[in-house]
Amino acid sequence: MTEANTANIKAKTEKHTGSSFGLPNSENPKFDLSKMEMPAAFREFADKGVAQARTYENAKAATEEATDLLKGTYKTAAKGATDYNLKVMEIARTNTNSAFDYAYKLMGVKSPSEFIELSTAHAHKQFEAMTAQTKELTELAQKATTEIVEPIKAGITKAFNNKIA
Repeated sequence: MTEANTANIKAKTEKHTGSSFGLPNSENPKFDLSKMEMPAAFREFADKGVAQARTYENAKAATEEATDLLKGTYKTAAKGATDYNLKVMEIARTNTNSAFDYAYKLMGVKSPSEFIELSTAHAHKQFEAMTAQTKELTELAQKATTEIVEPIKAGITKAFNNKIA
């Protein structure tokens, strides 16, 4: 740019920065916004906006709490299911080993009375094992259910208490 153009632009800029509305600085009217009366419709609109913002914030906080609660619940449920499945596999392994032991012993049977005695003992042993295994699985399922339900129950109670308060 040439010096003439630069000087021309600078002069135009100075002309507009010193005043507003084409008035010199000494003639600018001063507006005191704190003493202005706000129309009722505008005030009502602003109040509704603030109320909606608060509602949004409350909903956002509740949603985040619910999300955290569900994450924890799913984590607990997954752990409970894993523990239960591991126990089922352990029981299956134990029962399979017992069946092979029984089959091995049956190969050594020499008389019908020995067969009946061995079969009766095995059936009795398996019934006791099945009773104990069922009890273990029931306790695991109840424990997992309690660990899943308690946080949900506490979260719902807290949500209702917050809603009432």
